[in-house]
Amino acid sequence: MIYSTLIAAAPSTLPWSPNVAIVMIVCNVLAIAIGKFTIKQQNVGAPTPIAGMSAGAVVGSACLGHILGAGVILGLANVGGL
Repeated sequence: MIYSTLIAAAPSTLPWSPNVAIVMIVCNVLAIAIGKFTIKQQNVGAPTPIAGMSAGAVVGSACLGHILGAGVILGLANVGGL
């Protein structure tokens, strides 16, 4: 019974649109750039063609990008920017 009340209290989220995708892509590119300049040993591990970084560095940067993207999308949706 308490779960249905909790689900009913959750706010509606923004549906996917090309604008949301563009914001997420920009946040991921920004995070990869941040990772490129801040990770000290970015070439340790399996190499990838993305920015000359290892797989671990790319995955870590992409994780940061998704965290940033989720925050930016929710923030822009809250102020009516999307």
